[in-house]
Amino acid sequence: MAAKQKKKQQSAGTPATVALTTAGTDFTVHAYEHDPAAASYGEEAAEALGVCPDQVFKTLIADVDGELTVAVVPVSGSLDLKALAAAVGGKRAAMADPAAAERTTGYVRGGISPLGQRKKLRTVLDTSATTHATVCVSAGRRGLEIELPPSALAALTNATLAPIARPH
Repeated sequence: MAAKQKKKQQSAGTPATVALTTAGTDFTVHAYEHDPAAASYGEEAAEALGVCPDQVFKTLIADVDGELTVAVVPVSGSLDLKALAAAVGGKRAAMADPAAAERTTGYVRGGISPLGQRKKLRTVLDTSATTHATVCVSAGRRGLEIELPPSALAALTNATLAPIARPH
């Protein structure tokens, strides 16, 4: 009985992979051994996958004028909060409380995916994503990434494309 349960859990995937499968989107899942001591989840993912950090995107949750908003930016850069606020017609943006981000998305910090979130949030994808054939984002768990075309990511999250990243 325990073996059947384990197999069922493995085949169920994460809410992000379930959302992609349900939508009929082509994607690739990449798993790697997550190091809890890693300084940056995104840079750890890029190194483990052997891809340029410009191609791996992190999912950040910000509070724009009292509304939680998803920002998807390359791990090689940082989020420009003023640009994010402007992209959604807001005045002021700040990083969201981590507990609120986890509660609202259904994911843990370091594993927040822009896909399959518990509550659908307004999403902004940095325009640099369109310079890549595919990008990687969290699959909803530390040590698990999804690779997909940026156009599919934008469509499935109903994302606004805007220049919201700053280089490090």
